[in-house]
Amino acid sequence: MARRTIGERLARLEAQKKTLQMRLGKQERAIDTRRKILIGALVLHRLAHEGGAPFARELAAWLRRELPKFLLRDADRSLFNDLLTPQGDDRAASDGADDADAHREANR
Repeated sequence: MARRTIGERLARLEAQKKTLQMRLGKQERAIDTRRKILIGALVLHRLAHEGGAPFARELAAWLRRELPKFLLRDADRSLFNDLLTPQGDDRAASDGADDADAHREANR
């Protein structure tokens, strides 16, 4: 068996390095995705099981304010229709918040 040249060995090591870097990237993306899923699960759990608690009401109001700015595609927005629609008491609070936002904008 002929011994490989230094150039061949370097090329092989570069290929191995590239393969390992791709694996690492895939692993990091999987971890990032898992973290997002768990955070989302926590938020949805709190909204479903503690809907009357002040924190859950504030969280729901915050989501209704922030999600429309974050979700750019209609298909994404449709996934969150239940969270984006004000519920009962929240309508009055969100109307007041909209009035306050409009007031702030007018006074800039």
